[in-house]
Amino acid sequence: MRRLFPVPDPPAHPDGKEWSLAELAAAYAYPAPAEYGERGAWLRANMVSTLDGAAQHDGRSQPISGASDMRVFGTLRALADVVIAGAETVRREGYRPARARPEFAEARRAAGQAPAPAIAVVSASLDLDLDLPLFTSPPVPTLILTGAAADPARVAAAERAGARVVTAGDGAGIDPDRAVRALAALGHTRLLTEGGPRLLGHFVAAGVLDELCLTVSPTLTAGDAQRIAGGPGVDVPRRLALASLLEEEGFLFSRYRRA
Repeated sequence: MRRLFPVPDPPAHPDGKEWSLAELAAAYAYPAPAEYGERGAWLRANMVSTLDGAAQHDGRSQPISGASDMRVFGTLRALADVVIAGAETVRREGYRPARARPEFAEARRAAGQAPAPAIAVVSASLDLDLDLPLFTSPPVPTLILTGAAADPARVAAAERAGARVVTAGDGAGIDPDRAVRALAALGHTRLLTEGGPRLLGHFVAAGVLDELCLTVSPTLTAGDAQRIAGGPGVDVPRRLALASLLEEEGFLFSRYRRA
């Protein structure tokens, strides 16, 4: 791993030595709470894209990822209070509970965090397989973000399974701003969304995304795969500021923040 921006002085690991997890964690540290803004939380997204703009191959992101990308992926999870994902992404990617990692245990204790981040599943229908380990054996209870119009029977079933259902919208789906505020009210202020593209698109359109960590994979897929963000568009393109750029084995790890 080498840093391309901002250029370090002196350069870190000029011999190409692999970065430690502590160095990666420092590179991706959340900002101070004073920067969170009125919602009281910082929402970052972590996504991967091919050179030709595909966020998936055969419906999954794993084929366009790599070992270095997975190290960043694991580090970002280890820094977060909660990982937010859409129900379709949970099904496609075979989501399991986030695991407690010994190498981050002391840092999480010092930050007042649980041993592992909670997973928050966004679902309007609550059509979820509650027998999955995500619901039956998480180290911290799984959250379900849904709207007030959700089927009461399914809400009750999810709660019986041990999930915590959080109402974050007046209709069938969630309101992104309300979802962020609801998680902050539960003490989850360091938020990480891993998509999918439709969910990320809603966060972008609502103006609640604070940071994008985008891995550019040195691969081409062609085809008609989704981009990293879909759904509703914005009236005026939103410009972010480049915070850092890392490289390893042709993968580019960019981090952009709201201005």
